[in-house]
Amino acid sequence: MTATAAPAPKAPSVWEDFIDIFTSPSDVFARRQNGNWFIPFVVVTVLILVIYLGTQSLTQPVFDAEFNRAMAVAARANPQITPDVVEKQRAFFSKLQAVILPIFVMIGMFFTGVVLWFVGKLFDSTMAFGGGLLVAAYAQFPRIIGAVVGPIIAFFSDPSTLNSATKITASPAHFFDISNTSPVVLALLARFDVFTIWTTILLAIGLSVLGKIPRSRAYTAALIVWILGALPPVIQAMRSM
Repeated sequence: MTATAAPAPKAPSVWEDFIDIFTSPSDVFARRQNGNWFIPFVVVTVLILVIYLGTQSLTQPVFDAEFNRAMAVAARANPQITPDVVEKQRAFFSKLQAVILPIFVMIGMFFTGVVLWFVGKLFDSTMAFGGGLLVAAYAQFPRIIGAVVGPIIAFFSDPSTLNSATKITASPAHFFDISNTSPVVLALLARFDVFTIWTTILLAIGLSVLGKIPRSRAYTAALIVWILGALPPVIQAMRSM
């Protein structure tokens, strides 16, 4: 009698990746080296949008405060922005929030992937362009947890204290009063958000696996991506001063 070969173990499904990315990210990146980056892109975007819509009542004071602050800055630069114009803009953006949010999420993932791919090349990464997008997408999964934590913080907070987006972050900026703290300092402190750091670590792991470079070099590259990611909010903070 001839022994029959044991059946090959079934490969984990893409849905299992969404759990394993939190527990064994190296395995996820290794088995999805040639995977489709679009699927995690869509999953991250849809989940964040659903969480936002389901918790909007809790976080609305933050969005109102940020909108009022942005309009005040705009009014200083353009006196033609009257209270009537502000209210029209408020109504316009409130209707479009559910459209703008997923667009920004997907744009953010795309540019993170592009920057990671480019910076990785400086460290001799062999990761393909599509690989950079895939790593960026999977690395955003901790932000889904962050999207839940923010409303939880808002629920246990006095609504009058929710005067800045930093108030619903798991970062040192949460503990600073926006009225007497430099916007630039707040923008920098916000980059130390737990979920931003978690995402950065996943970027490094993914770059190391797909780019076939030592983990130490991948972490250096991811740190550069983290620093580059701080530039837009810092520049915006400087403009608001």
